[in-house]
Amino acid sequence: MAKPTTTLTVLRTQKLTPHMVRVFLGGHGFDSFTPSAFSDSYVKIEFGTADDLVLRTYTIRSYDSKAREIAIDFVVHGDAGIAGPWAASVSAGAEITMRGPGGAFSPEISADWHLYAGDESAIPAISAAVERLSPDAIGYLVLEVGGVEDEIAINTPNGIVVNWVYRGASSDLVGDESAGDNAPLIAAVRALEWLPGSPQVFIHGEAQAVMHNLRSYIRKDRGVPAGSASISGYWRRGRTEEGFRVWKSELAASER
Repeated sequence: MAKPTTTLTVLRTQKLTPHMVRVFLGGHGFDSFTPSAFSDSYVKIEFGTADDLVLRTYTIRSYDSKAREIAIDFVVHGDAGIAGPWAASVSAGAEITMRGPGGAFSPEISADWHLYAGDESAIPAISAAVERLSPDAIGYLVLEVGGVEDEIAINTPNGIVVNWVYRGASSDLVGDESAGDNAPLIAAVRALEWLPGSPQVFIHGEAQAVMHNLRSYIRKDRGVPAGSASISGYWRRGRTEEGFRVWKSELAASER
């Protein structure tokens, strides 16, 4: 079934870090948008024209029914890509069309503890999720970014230990020595003290680091069942979103 389509108006933008911009959307189209119940609620945003249309997938960072606005955070690397440059330069009054939302993940309050990990692309989904945790929740938050300038305030329960991991450069400029199989996120997650009880795990980000390294560690080495582990790539180094979709399909077919 096709996802509903909504056209929204850009209300304003906010530069959160040197590499992240928040775009607030609203206007007349707000009433036709039905929010998802999931914390990892995503939409596919349309860019280009009807004859040359491309879709880019982004997480809804927040939905505010009182203020009548939706916030979406975009990772920006200069002129690279499509959505990032749009978010960095768009002005209030511009319109954008998106499809969705979809989603499948929300925090399981009954879990004994929680592990959230990812790179910049996962920060919006992780932020939205930890805000739903109970005040007495315990666990870890591991986030890989370029440097301290890319840190962003995240509202977490006191029992969630936040670890920022630096790769030394933005994800578009970092070399192979600190990306993919060598991403600092991998070692940081593996180094965590494994807490007693049954965790709920959410790890998303660059596909090579997440799906080829951390997924097997969590599922096989640590024995976390599939129903308690949302682990997947949001993007893959060196590929557009279209190329990434093809890669994910090929990977899924090879694992059957």
